[in-house]
Amino acid sequence: MKSAKELVAQANSKVRTIPVQEAVNSVEDSDTVFVDLRDSAELARDGKIPGAVHVNRGMLEFVLDPSLPYHNPVFSSGKRFLFYCASGGRSALAAATAQDMGLHNVAHVGGGFKAWKEAGGPIEPAS
Repeated sequence: MKSAKELVAQANSKVRTIPVQEAVNSVEDSDTVFVDLRDSAELARDGKIPGAVHVNRGMLEFVLDPSLPYHNPVFSSGKRFLFYCASGGRSALAAATAQDMGLHNVAHVGGGFKAWKEAGGPIEPAS
């Protein structure tokens, strides 16, 4: 059996990790979509990156699949997608899954929301 740590390492070997400062510099880029994978309680408690699309990690595959009623059209926009979670594990797994499903221009934010806050990145309340 593989450990969660091994799965995250495997995902990190497949996807691009964006340094947090590069991510902060991309927050105003209209061609970049931040995807927040944290659960609703985390968003309510900590806020989110401005304009981020929230997708609970458990619904990711269904939201990405354009043949399903859960599909979010933003994932058919051709934009760049930067996934993030609290510290980078879930986002690495999610970015690898998105890439495996055929989503192009996918990466995840190294260190997640924790690193974002430490870097002084802007935060807005969850809606």
